[in-house]
Amino acid sequence: MSPVPFRPVPENIMPSPFPEPCLCLVTDRRVAGPDDLVRRVALAVEGGVNMVQVREKDLPGGLLLELTREISAAIEDRAVLLVNERVDVASAAGANGVQLGEEALGAETARRLLPAGSIIGRSVHSVPGAADAIADGADFLVVGAMFASDSHPGLRAAGPELMRAIAKRGPVPLPAALIGIGGINTNNLDHVINAGASGVAVIRGILAASDPSAAAHGLKQALMESWERRTGPASPAPHGRSTAGND
Repeated sequence: MSPVPFRPVPENIMPSPFPEPCLCLVTDRRVAGPDDLVRRVALAVEGGVNMVQVREKDLPGGLLLELTREISAAIEDRAVLLVNERVDVASAAGANGVQLGEEALGAETARRLLPAGSIIGRSVHSVPGAADAIADGADFLVVGAMFASDSHPGLRAAGPELMRAIAKRGPVPLPAALIGIGGINTNNLDHVINAGASGVAVIRGILAASDPSAAAHGLKQALMESWERRTGPASPAPHGRSTAGND
C-alpha cells in the first residue's frame, strides 16, 4: 500500500449525515484480494454504495490506518466511511465514525473518544441487544444475520423477523437507524426493507462480483425501489464526510 498524506479533521466538523436508504459495503481482503480491495471499493461507491465499513480484524493498527487512508482518498466524500471497532484508527484517519460489535467498547464511551459529530453503529443479534445498544446511544444498528451467509458461517440466520421485532418497539420511531446484514441480495432485499430496515450491508455480493460497480448499481436500484414502495419517493440526501454546506 502506498503512503497517503495525513489530512487532519477540521475542529468545526458538523455531524456526519447518515445516508438513508443506506447501501453499506463491508470490506474483506480475503474476498477482494489485498492488492485489489481499494480499487473494488472505489468502483462500488461509483455504483451506488453510500457507506463503507473498513472491517479487517487481522490487520495491526498501523496497517489498518494506512488502508483506511487509502480507501478514504479513493472514495473522497462520496460515501460515509466507518472503521470496525478501532476508535483510534477511525479518529486518526478522519473517518466518519465506527462500527462496534456487541461486546466492543460502549457507544457512549466511544463517542467521548471520537471527534464531535461522529457516527456510531452497533452490531446486534437480538431484541434485548438492540434495546441495550439504543439505550447506550448508538446512531444505527446492524442487525443480523438476515439470511445464511458464507461470511458468517457460524451465525444463525434470524431472518427479517428479527428486524421487524426490533423496528416495532412502540409507536415512537426508533432513535437509531437499522441496517440488515447477512446473505442479502437483489432477490431478498425487499423482505429486509419491508421489515423496517433503513438499508442493507453487503460483502461478497459486491466484492466478489466481476464488476463491483454493476453489482452495487443493481443492489442500489433494488434498494431504492423497495424503499420507495415502503416510504414514498426518497429525497436526495447528503452522504459524504462533509462539513456544513457540503452535500
